[in-house]
Amino acid sequence: MKNSRFTPSSFVHNARIAVALVPSAAFLLDLGGAPVVGTLVVGLMVAYILDSLNFKSGSFFAVWFTLIAAQITFFFSSSLYYTFNYVSIALLAALTCGLANFLIGVWVSLQFKWIQIEYPTIVLALERLLFACVPLIASTLFTWATVSAVGMLNAAYYLMAFNCIFYWLYSVPRVSSFKLKQEVNYHGGEVPEDSFILGQLESCLHTLSLLFVPLTFHIASHYLVMFSSGAAISDSFLLFFIPFLFQLYASTRGALWWVTKNEYQLQSIRVVNGAVALVVIVVCLEIRVVFHSFGRYIHVPPPLNYLLVTITMLGGASAAGSYALGMVSDAFSSLAFTAMAVTVSAAGAIVVGFPILFLPLPSVAGYCLARFFTKKSLSSYSAFVVLGSLMVAWFMMHNYWDLNIWIAGMSLKSFCKLIVGSVLLAMAVPGLAVLPPQFRFLTEAGLIGHALLLCYIENNFFNYSNVYYYGMDDDVMYPSYMVVMTTFAGLAIVRRLSADRRIGSKAVWVLICLYSAKLSMLVMASKAVLWVSAVLLLAVSPPLLLYKDKSKSSASKMKPFQGYAHAGVVALSVWFCRETIFEALQWWFGRPPSDALLLGSCTLLTGLACIPIVALHFSHVMAAKRYLALVIATGLLFILMQPPIPLAWTYHSDLIRSARQSADDISIYGFMASKPTWPSWLLIAAILLTLAGATSIIPITYIVELRTFYAIAVGIALGIYVSAEYFLQAAILHALIIVTMVCTSVFVVFTHLPSTSSTKVLPWVFALIVALFPVTYLLEGQVRISKTWLGEGGGEDMAEEDNKIATLLAVEGARTSLLGLYAAIFMLIALEIKFELASLIREKFVERGGLRHSQSGENSSATVPPRLRFMKQRRASTMPTFTIKRMAAEGAWMPAVGNVATVMCFAICLILNVHLTGGSNRAIFFLAPVLLLLNQDSDFFAGFGDKQRYFPVTVVISAYLVLTAVYSIWEDVWHGNTGWGVDIGGPDWIFAVKNLALLVLTFPSHILFNRFVWSYTKQADSRPLLTIPLNLPPVLMTDIMKIKILGLLGVIYSLGQYLISRQQYLSGLKYI
Repeated sequence: MKNSRFTPSSFVHNARIAVALVPSAAFLLDLGGAPVVGTLVVGLMVAYILDSLNFKSGSFFAVWFTLIAAQITFFFSSSLYYTFNYVSIALLAALTCGLANFLIGVWVSLQFKWIQIEYPTIVLALERLLFACVPLIASTLFTWATVSAVGMLNAAYYLMAFNCIFYWLYSVPRVSSFKLKQEVNYHGGEVPEDSFILGQLESCLHTLSLLFVPLTFHIASHYLVMFSSGAAISDSFLLFFIPFLFQLYASTRGALWWVTKNEYQLQSIRVVNGAVALVVIVVCLEIRVVFHSFGRYIHVPPPLNYLLVTITMLGGASAAGSYALGMVSDAFSSLAFTAMAVTVSAAGAIVVGFPILFLPLPSVAGYCLARFFTKKSLSSYSAFVVLGSLMVAWFMMHNYWDLNIWIAGMSLKSFCKLIVGSVLLAMAVPGLAVLPPQFRFLTEAGLIGHALLLCYIENNFFNYSNVYYYGMDDDVMYPSYMVVMTTFAGLAIVRRLSADRRIGSKAVWVLICLYSAKLSMLVMASKAVLWVSAVLLLAVSPPLLLYKDKSKSSASKMKPFQGYAHAGVVALSVWFCRETIFEALQWWFGRPPSDALLLGSCTLLTGLACIPIVALHFSHVMAAKRYLALVIATGLLFILMQPPIPLAWTYHSDLIRSARQSADDISIYGFMASKPTWPSWLLIAAILLTLAGATSIIPITYIVELRTFYAIAVGIALGIYVSAEYFLQAAILHALIIVTMVCTSVFVVFTHLPSTSSTKVLPWVFALIVALFPVTYLLEGQVRISKTWLGEGGGEDMAEEDNKIATLLAVEGARTSLLGLYAAIFMLIALEIKFELASLIREKFVERGGLRHSQSGENSSATVPPRLRFMKQRRASTMPTFTIKRMAAEGAWMPAVGNVATVMCFAICLILNVHLTGGSNRAIFFLAPVLLLLNQDSDFFAGFGDKQRYFPVTVVISAYLVLTAVYSIWEDVWHGNTGWGVDIGGPDWIFAVKNLALLVLTFPSHILFNRFVWSYTKQADSRPLLTIPLNLPPVLMTDIMKIKILGLLGVIYSLGQYLISRQQYLSGLKYI
């Protein structure tokens, strides 16, 4: 690195690294399970919070500690040690997982810019380490995952394939992200060696891994049968020479830069070693594949068959390799290439049994193909297409036409026709691609027709029967990997033709959708899923793939009518695919979905599909974003609430009707008691009204009357929903609950959007809510109890007692629900007032800053057109906002109301804590932060300000724990549960005095800390530290858990007070 210059920049190889590490991380999460996921979620949340607080180093260490904790959790939660039969293999697997986790941490570390600035040499070393280790670890994990899914039979070939892929991604020389880009222009454009990420040692190790690791793995797993047959011996040669041949091809991209830089020597290495490798591979493929699987199609007796097959395969491979390496460049090489093509074509025709009389046809076809490659003659290629199609048609008719069998739901003759048509289109496309641009539509039509044929054939073969999903691997007609291979091969061809401008953007759009839709067959077993996915992709993808400006890389904007048209097409496509969506939901949930779930899923899918339209082309139109949010929210609410759907809204096709009329549901699940679900419509309406008002779809901001009707409608909907859902048997409460919800809705809406007279009315509305609370609470129990007690006549005593007990339990549950309802109401009111007061404070600062620029503002306003200025004044006059003067005159009640709501919410929560948890010690730590909603007012909290906002939280926690500790001591003494005092025969007062004394020892720390939180004045450093020893006896000696918690809090308070005071002192010194 002595000649290289470091420059901080973003890591440009993120996509390349993500190809390997993101699936590896997903595989590790699957192995680790929920404990690892939970550890990562908590740790990454902490890292995100630290990063948002601009504490970069803390975020960095939080990420690494999270990964370490996740790895420790992985070791204890995963089943590695039970999966493998040998401890050594289990330890090796655990080490591999740990290294993958470490590489993920290295990758994340490269994203921190401050590390690049402060530690440049470490960043370069981390980048080099990442590229050196990722191909080794990722290929192992990918092979492990593949073997887990499909079995161990061909594991060495899977490892070889992944080794080749990752060698190409990481071992081919790459320039470092952190080197000056000007260095690329040194030495006449040749990149210097020290700018490469990997050095000679790493490149050599990667080459050795590519060549020998798959072979070694095969030997280790098949050493007992390695020499059992010719096919087994061929496997060993193939596993070495296929990567070797791939290595020679990668050398054309600089993969062997560490061997020599002499291009003539490299070309000699490629030709000589490639010829040897090619001969070995061809011979092994003949033994392993051709004669083993396709011997029935060879119509030549031995030993002539071996000779002709070798000539065909070796000659074809040699010709293709020489053309790929650019060796066909002069007249002699062209002549040799043509002769080889003619010979290979004739030999192949003889092998498959082509009549000798018509042998000139394949020879002419080979000649025409060679002439096309050497002379780019379209007429020659046309002749090759015609002759090649005739030969394929003859082969299909000669071998399959007379067989009267059915395959994948179609006759064999129909299948032969499809194969011939597909081959004809595949052969015609290369010739069409070299036509002038005005004939580009022919290439596009050929590619789209071939893609449609391929989709139809694979859909029939792959989805004809469900035996593929029941472990019958031997009966699989079309394996899954063939679908994946043809998909990615098609996408690669489309990408290359698009880059060469051989096809247009619309053809690229259609082809990408068709090839991508094939992958849906791997997810769900349905004959219609491929076409449904294609239709949905064609409807969703135009905003992403079309509307490209040819002069710019960014997408051009749609016109409004185009946006409406695309949204309508998306909706129609989702409606067209409703049955497949039904099947997908049935497959996911295991039973037929309800009408509401189906409707909600279709609505949600429509909204999600319209996101690209709005995000890419109408991001400046707020109305589009608002309506899109409303559609998505509607779909989510239908899915979550599942209200009863009217029959007019439902669609019952034969498929849906047959799925829901299955008798198995009743026999398995039995008859389920139905619960009234119509109130869910009211909750959906209330939420959608709230969302529509918040996004200004309903213009409640400027029309007071509409705002009033809006608030009342939301309140009535919520009130009826709460009454019908939770208080169905208490009819007398319905009116009171509805009035309460209406008052709450009116209060919240008009506090957020006040009118001229609302500031005078809202305090009375809040007073009515507070008055309704005890009335509703007491009335619920009295009415129901009086009805039960008076309604009992002369029944049996036991039945009467049971009825009374059930009534008391029902009253207790209803009252608990009422407490929760009012706690939520008061919390909402307190939050709204806190938000409005904070907005007023911000407005005050804005007005103060605006006075400084008032003169300049007046001058600039003179340049505004009169009509625009009038509109601004009109809009400003109708905007319902509080001003500081109006706040002082009419809104002085807001802090007091907010404080009352906060205190009542906190008190109700304490009561619920006693009723539901029996007075949990941990609950106070979650309930005390409610007091952060307190405000400074002129009545209750006159001296309370923003500086003292944390004082109520800390003092309430201390007071609650002290009071409950005293109550626990009194309760234990009163009931005789004094623990050790009974055991040793001592009196109860010893237990009480001991724990009270220990309780008193915790007071100094709490008193000092609460005083410090109130005033934030620096005290002597020794005071907090001196109180720490006083908290140790309560922690170690008390019998009451609350006193132990107080002791621990005392230690934390003292340390926290000391550290904060110390930080204030250091900050003061820096300021001085």
